[in-house]
Amino acid sequence: MAVATAHPRHGLKGWLLADAPGTAFQARCQRAYLAWVVFRGNPIAMAGFIIIASLVLMAIFAPWLTGGNGLTQNLADRLLPPNAEHWLGTDQLGRDIFDRIVWGSRITLYIVGLVAVLVVPIGLAIGIVAGYSGGWVDQVLMRITDIFLAFPRLILALAFVAALGPGIENAVLAIALTTWSPYARISRAEALTIRNSEFILAARTQGASSFRILRSHVVPLCLSSVIVRLTLDMAGIILTAAGLGFLGLGAQPPSPEWGAMISTGRQFILDQWWVPTIPGLAILIVSMGFNLLGDGLRDVLDPRSGASE
Repeated sequence: MAVATAHPRHGLKGWLLADAPGTAFQARCQRAYLAWVVFRGNPIAMAGFIIIASLVLMAIFAPWLTGGNGLTQNLADRLLPPNAEHWLGTDQLGRDIFDRIVWGSRITLYIVGLVAVLVVPIGLAIGIVAGYSGGWVDQVLMRITDIFLAFPRLILALAFVAALGPGIENAVLAIALTTWSPYARISRAEALTIRNSEFILAARTQGASSFRILRSHVVPLCLSSVIVRLTLDMAGIILTAAGLGFLGLGAQPPSPEWGAMISTGRQFILDQWWVPTIPGLAILIVSMGFNLLGDGLRDVLDPRSGASE
């Protein structure tokens, strides 16, 4: 009597769904693929992913999506409402608002990227060293962290920018200096949880140095929580950068930074509403996209949620 047997999957999908991965690389790829399957099944997370992917594509293809650089003035076309030639209207200097929104996406991504590059290593390093070492090292590092947590982020950023001077680089540095502390707290909590785990004790028994244990074992386990927090914090980072730009302390004119666009257009809000409203909507949509994306990543990357298993 013939016995029916299941046909194994072939190709890339079969390799990703193999029951027994042959290499560590294949195991990592399988985990990433399964995480993507879980993420893809969350419609809210996919909405956030689409928004952020659209922002990135808009920034990359800005020269091909716009009819200019967003800086050229044309006073003959000033304060035109949205029409077929100027989809989102023009501002008080006749500049196309659509062009400025598209080019401003590069500034937004520039700020977000630089802040992420700065705050994640700083917060992660301080948190894992404090949590793994304990004792007076933990006390000193956490008290410094508490000082930064005690101040409202925007107020502290304003103080730093006032000391450093206006400009986009100084704004990024000020935002980074006021944003790293929550990541230190999260990393410390994760390090405290795993520092006495069996695999950490085994690594010590084998003679691994503290630096190697932190680099190879503690950091990878803390990274997922930090990434989720970073994604959720992106909206706050964008709003802080827009606030600094609105106050004239961030990107300087004529740069098409969204916060600065709201500041220069606020005097026209009653009669020419599109001048300040369109960049405000851009900030709203992108901030919402990062929040939705962060919620989805939390479901995938949080080891305490069943979605990641």
